[in-house]
Amino acid sequence: MVACRGIRGATTVSANTRDEILRATRELLRRIVDRNAVAVEDIASIFFTVSDDLDAEYPALAARQLGWTDSALLCAREIPVPGQRVQRCIRVLLLANTERTASELRHVYLHEAAVLRPSRADMPEPGEDEHADG
Repeated sequence: MVACRGIRGATTVSANTRDEILRATRELLRRIVDRNAVAVEDIASIFFTVSDDLDAEYPALAARQLGWTDSALLCAREIPVPGQRVQRCIRVLLLANTERTASELRHVYLHEAAVLRPSRADMPEPGEDEHADG
């Protein structure tokens, strides 16, 4: 049975620059679809949030740069809860139609964002360059 399921992810950037935000977001999005065998045409929507210290670019632009033109995209600021903050953080909730069960999904937490969900931190596969953005 095909269901629309949410796949979470997060990453961090080293600086609040357009290039860094777009590079890191592309890396995260590619990793999410690769780890979950999601076809781009099965992506219903993507909700992006950024921490208060990021404003150089909308992370949704990275999805458009990947050619993902048919999915609904939305950006917002993360709630700045005191003491619960990861610096320069981009979070993603990707909704996709899939036959996988919720327990089969692989959520992706990269770089400094791995502290948000240590048990779900995504490590590069053997031979995979963690910072590649080809």
